[in-house]
This record gives sequence, structure tokens and C-alpha cells, in this order.
Amino acid sequence: MKKSSFVAMVLGTVSGVLFALGMCMALIPDWNAFQPGIIFGCVGLVLGLVTVIVWRKMTRKTPLHISGKTVLTFLVGVIGALALGVGMCFCMVWGKMVLGIVIGVAGILVLLCLIPLTKGIREV
Repeated sequence: MKKSSFVAMVLGTVSGVLFALGMCMALIPDWNAFQPGIIFGCVGLVLGLVTVIVWRKMTRKTPLHISGKTVLTFLVGVIGALALGVGMCFCMVWGKMVLGIVIGVAGILVLLCLIPLTKGIREV
């Protein structure tokens, strides 16, 4: 395994765990930790952005070019992940199983739209 891949894997895992823990802290009322959850979530997001920058620098790639397609891809990913997470909250926290499954499946479908958006559709 290349050093750049290992560093990206470790940083990505830590940022993902911090973000997920922060969202759980903020969204589960029994924990009573809304403000610390927001802080943990933001730290996870910032560390995720740092991960991308460090990985691209270690692999000697050019910085990300921000275009309309990049922004659209980012928005589709965020909307899909939020829909999936809200569906999970409906199921596990609020006890509305059917609505949660519908929202979660919609989030998965939105996330699946990322594949043709990023890779494109080609004829064989």
C-alpha cells in the first residue's frame, strides 16, 4: 500500500467517525449533547477536506478544479447522504419504520445517481 493511500485511509476514517459521532450527538435527544455534536461534526467535515487536500498533494495531483459539475456532484452526494441519514433516524429514533425506509431508499437512489454523474455512461 502506498503511503499516500494509507494516510488518506487513516485521515478519512477519523474524519468520518468524528462526523458520524457528531451527528449522533446532535440528533439523538437522549444524549443531550447538541452543541458538542455540532462541533464534532464540523471538525469531521474540516478534517475530511484536509484529507482530500493532503492526499492530492501527496500523489502530486493538481488541486481540484471547481466547476459546475463539481458543485452538482457535491450537492447530489450531500442530499443523498442526508436523505439516507434522515431515513435511518425515522426508523431508529422516531419509530416511523415505513416512512424511514421510503426516505432511506430515496437517499440510496440519489447516491446511485453519483455513478453516472461522475463516471458517465458509455456504450460498449
